[in-house]
Amino acid sequence: MESTIRKAKKICPFLKQASPTALRALSTSSAGKSSGLLEAAGSCPVMAKVLAQRSAGIHSNAKIHAHPSLNEIPTKVEAPSTPRATTEVNKPFNYSQFYKTEIEKKKNDRSYRYFNNVNRLRAEFPRAHLKDIDNKVTVWCANDYLGMSTNPKVLSTIHETVNMYGAGAGGTRNIAGHNRHAVALENEIARLHHKEAALVFSSCFVANDATLTTLASKMPGCVIFSDQSNHASIIQGIRHSRAKKVVFRHNDLVDLESKLQQIPLSTPKIIAFESVYSMCGSIAPIEAICDLADKYGAITFLDEVHAVGMYGPSGAGVAEHLDFETYANPELAAEATAAKATVQSRIDIITGTLGKAYGNVGGYIAGDAVMVDTVRSYAPGFIFTTTLPPAVMAGARAAIEYQRETCKDRVAQQTITRYVKARLADAGIPVVPNPSHIVPVLIGDAELAKQASDMLLDDYKIYVQAINYPTVPVGHERLRFTPTPGHSREVADKMVESLVAVWQRLNLRTVSDWAAQGGLEGVSTFSPTERQASPMWTDKHLAFGAIPQLEYSDRYTVNEAIELPQEIACSA
Repeated sequence: MESTIRKAKKICPFLKQASPTALRALSTSSAGKSSGLLEAAGSCPVMAKVLAQRSAGIHSNAKIHAHPSLNEIPTKVEAPSTPRATTEVNKPFNYSQFYKTEIEKKKNDRSYRYFNNVNRLRAEFPRAHLKDIDNKVTVWCANDYLGMSTNPKVLSTIHETVNMYGAGAGGTRNIAGHNRHAVALENEIARLHHKEAALVFSSCFVANDATLTTLASKMPGCVIFSDQSNHASIIQGIRHSRAKKVVFRHNDLVDLESKLQQIPLSTPKIIAFESVYSMCGSIAPIEAICDLADKYGAITFLDEVHAVGMYGPSGAGVAEHLDFETYANPELAAEATAAKATVQSRIDIITGTLGKAYGNVGGYIAGDAVMVDTVRSYAPGFIFTTTLPPAVMAGARAAIEYQRETCKDRVAQQTITRYVKARLADAGIPVVPNPSHIVPVLIGDAELAKQASDMLLDDYKIYVQAINYPTVPVGHERLRFTPTPGHSREVADKMVESLVAVWQRLNLRTVSDWAAQGGLEGVSTFSPTERQASPMWTDKHLAFGAIPQLEYSDRYTVNEAIELPQEIACSA
């Protein structure tokens, strides 16, 4: 008994602090009343469960799950006078049936994900084979936007590194995973974004989740303002932080400001948004959001995942692209950054990925050194995760360096994107208008979107995955095309012809059909010029990338029907 009391006092803070006199007084029963100790136990989150089990007639050999050590405390429970009938309540939970029911829900609402066995071929990019190695298709939906996963410089760097250092990193950064490759990669990322420091994670999902969770949970009373269309990783980070979340309408500055006005200036605030929204291709008004952040005392958290490698003279993303001419001149860039005179220099936290335009895997944050060190020191998603392999980090660094030195892949990608959008517009295929490299083709029905995807794959050897809920809202289902420098005009023509055939076979809605119904996501007009938003890469930007031997101010401009030299229209 003495041993049990000692164990109980170690577990219970009430028993630990109470004096023997107070405990004796509580344990004394008044006439017709239960003891004060029992009443106190009824308010305890641990002992209340034990008492409830007693009153329900649970046998003493049942385990108490409120606290492991309480299993050792004997509990006297009277056996029921008559045997109880077996009921559903007393049966174990049916886990298998639970899983089946949840999957059936997904299948019934047409949001169940079917995975295709697609094996991309390095030597035939953007071709791939399916389960059968002889069954080849053209991939139109990968996020390897520039084909950097097949870049010779990247591949040779990976081969050399893996031969010297092996496959794995050996552990977390704290234990065995901190090495020259991690240091060099983070230095390169910081240089890319003109920031003091960077930190690499296993993915940008983890980077977003860990950073928002850490910072918002540490800042007292922090409020996060989140764009309505933000990625799941941002939403997850906000949820894990337990900070107050305020959602503003997608890219709506008026709505954002009206909500910022309601929070005191002294309250810490984070405005979390993306530069390129990957499912609709829209681009955030970054500079205007920075203005609001300055006005209302907020910091900015910009996800450049679908923009790094793709925009700007060095591939740093949309924030760099907005000051293209400045960043095209290293001296101007250094001066403007020091004075915080560019959009990119005004962003507090930039997150990006190494797994899309850079063709590798991993994610990162970049910003002030003290902010990065705070995340490094507190974020469980960084501290307790095995770091990326040396070969991966070396390959990612090689990809960043390569794209920092040339614009030709970005120019080729933007050029073929313009061509594809124009061909689809002429054919009446409903493309959601946007200024980015994303080509979202609207269908508006989950089942029809899957049928279209399957038909393109089976009958036309074109792989493009159907996008449905929860990635996009119900009724906004689509096919998402991502042209690359490896997609020639001939390949694009075949894709458009195949898509038109599928549209006719499935009787899918064209642009005019959507217009007759009032339109959706901007698909509502008949004029091709109105349907196509002005691209981020202007003619002058494209000319800059096409003629690298001239200074930016000397570049010539080209018209909408830009024709680039043949060697630029393929990946390096």
